[in-house]
Amino acid sequence: MEPKELPPATRTGQYLLNLVLGGMVRLALSLPYRMRVPLIGWMASRLVAPLAGWPKRIRDNLAHAWPDLPRSEVERLVRQVPDNAARTLIEIYSIEDLKPRLRDTPPEGPGWPAIEEAQAKGRPVFLISGHFGNYDAVRAFVAMRYGQVGGLYRPLNNVYFNRHYVRAIARTSLPVFERGRRGLAEMMKFVRDGNVMAMLSDQHFGHGAPLTFFGQRAFTALSVPEIALKYDALIVPCYGIRQPDGLSFRLVFEAPIPHTTPEEMGQALNDSLEAMVRGHPEQWLWLHRRWKGEDGRSEAET
Repeated sequence: MEPKELPPATRTGQYLLNLVLGGMVRLALSLPYRMRVPLIGWMASRLVAPLAGWPKRIRDNLAHAWPDLPRSEVERLVRQVPDNAARTLIEIYSIEDLKPRLRDTPPEGPGWPAIEEAQAKGRPVFLISGHFGNYDAVRAFVAMRYGQVGGLYRPLNNVYFNRHYVRAIARTSLPVFERGRRGLAEMMKFVRDGNVMAMLSDQHFGHGAPLTFFGQRAFTALSVPEIALKYDALIVPCYGIRQPDGLSFRLVFEAPIPHTTPEEMGQALNDSLEAMVRGHPEQWLWLHRRWKGEDGRSEAET
């Protein structure tokens, strides 16, 4: 969508918001890497989050999905979730600084040798993560080893911010495909040719299967399992887990998901992410309206 297609009030609001957020990004990028990452995290947690109403959404989602979590832990996540999200964003914009830090990071888990074997045989691979840790760190690391890793993205609602955001994620690795009918067709051709594709599986999909996440119904897209079954692609859950220094990562590649049915494979991906989030809850984007009904209303707020 182009700005001229938006109603005037919406266009003005998006333009002004992009001035603020884009200005924060430009300010952070003017600083040394070791300063910019924690600074943008602090700004998001202490300044942006309260103004944007993020604390309420985080609390609502936690009350819906994890109701027995102690109040002190809830308040910790209210502070730390925006911090991690903002750090991830500025790291995406700072990919030239992040890649050298990832280059010597040892990949962990049985999924990594499985990826190497698959690529040696020309077998396509899906790297599946969620909005957890720094999800683009995995794509960057694998791209440094294999030259290109495709990415599928959902355009941001703010058309002004989306323009430079797409340019930023494209610097991690090409090609990138926009979610939609055309992007899906291009992605399928890319996968069919034996390439590596990185995707996130934790967004609400209204026409998806009613699977579960944290024991609650979560409509989940089954396109990845269906494509994997069609083209014999490997599906590897993988995560860039932020470390206590706030700047480095463990790169974990779990065992590939067995080929069974799309529903069973989709649930296995949900379960993998849930286990990771339970271990590091501050690193998942609890801002997501992950739990919605078929009518698109958030079940966490009803």
